[in-house]
Amino acid sequence: MVFWTAALTQAALWTLIPAIFYGAPPGEVPLLLAIGREFVLGSYLGPPLAFWLGEVAFRIAGSFGLYALAQACIVLTYWAVFALGRGIVGTRHAILAVLLMVGIAAYAVPSPNFGPAVLAAPLWALGLLFYWRAVGERRRGYWFLLALDLGLLLLASYVGLILLVLMIVFTAASARGRSAAQRPEPWIAVLLLCIVVFPHVIWFRSGRSLILEGIEESFSATGRLSPALWLMFALLLTHLGLALLVALTSGWPRHPRERAPEIDRNPVEPFARTFVFVFALAPALMAVMVAFASGRLGQLGGIAPLVVLSGLAVIVAAGDKILLYRERLVSSAWLGLLVAPPVLVVLSIAIFPWALGSDLKIAQPANAEGRFYADIFQRRTGKPLAWAPERSPWVTLTDMRAQGGILVWPAADNSGTAPETLKVQFPEMVPEVPRSFPRAVQGMLPLIRIGWSMQRPQ
Repeated sequence: MVFWTAALTQAALWTLIPAIFYGAPPGEVPLLLAIGREFVLGSYLGPPLAFWLGEVAFRIAGSFGLYALAQACIVLTYWAVFALGRGIVGTRHAILAVLLMVGIAAYAVPSPNFGPAVLAAPLWALGLLFYWRAVGERRRGYWFLLALDLGLLLLASYVGLILLVLMIVFTAASARGRSAAQRPEPWIAVLLLCIVVFPHVIWFRSGRSLILEGIEESFSATGRLSPALWLMFALLLTHLGLALLVALTSGWPRHPRERAPEIDRNPVEPFARTFVFVFALAPALMAVMVAFASGRLGQLGGIAPLVVLSGLAVIVAAGDKILLYRERLVSSAWLGLLVAPPVLVVLSIAIFPWALGSDLKIAQPANAEGRFYADIFQRRTGKPLAWAPERSPWVTLTDMRAQGGILVWPAADNSGTAPETLKVQFPEMVPEVPRSFPRAVQGMLPLIRIGWSMQRPQ
């Protein structure tokens, strides 16, 4: 009951708050939908699975479907960690591990931004659960579930290669792993894994340049920091809430005679302890090393899958008896970490336009903008607007000229002067009168002015 109350409460908050208050989808969700609607086997943003699922959810229930899908991934991640923890540290300590995960920022504010990282988190956690049951508990049938899960993980994000490599190394380095590898199930599972990822591998051979382009562009997301340093800071910052809960629970500084309730468990076997620590620490270390060696960030910027076992690792390290000091203060802090982030997002949408003269991207009127341009294209051409991302392999400038479309850009003046990049690609374009859109909370901000040009079908 404690687990489901905590997990579903967080999921409800991060589903309803974005659905009610977000005027535009967060992060790279617009690109995800632009690529997902084509149902291709890959793009410059990576493997296709997240894009396909995002498009299906959007077609079924719009933006609400996307937010609900993202939170379903978070709940499934928590459940997989809880199930893994029950097999290693027992039910009560497994619940503590999941409650600590509320303090990991990667599962809070960024979670409505559904994409490869959010989808990779539950697949990563399930992979660890299936691997533990196959190797740690010697339940051989789980090798096949592990293979299927790893295949889906690689179709969701290339960061799954880190988990795959770590599992191979851990299996070869541990006596229990080598013993399990001598049976036929792991090798049959390898064949199943190859079958799952085979279509994307075929596409990857022809789309490698697009993948490199996406990795190169991710460097700009780090600002002035090197990708490795940016990733290290992101990993540290995302654990600040967890560190706060641990510090408060420890009761430091406390009186020597201060007493606290004990939550105990059976001793954790050495293999299980090693398993948790390796798969809690090694993924982040490998990701930092890859970012340092390559000088690129790529899909390593989505850190949710890299920190799946952080809470469980803290519980394992805490020992067989956990003393819960200052229960009321710890409970208040945990509730604050659960509720405060969505409340602060809503307050920011309402206050920033008045107090700071700025707004969040999620507060911009995306629906009104989309309806206007779709409607005007429909009225002028007699057919619905069809569009695709500009750097995708399935659309060219020739397609744009043949099928028509609308070019848009931020307008700095009333003339709506188009940027030079568009003028070079479409020398015959004629800018229209810029269109202005009000925000839901306008504050001291000017209207959003967008320049545009109609490209009629040939």
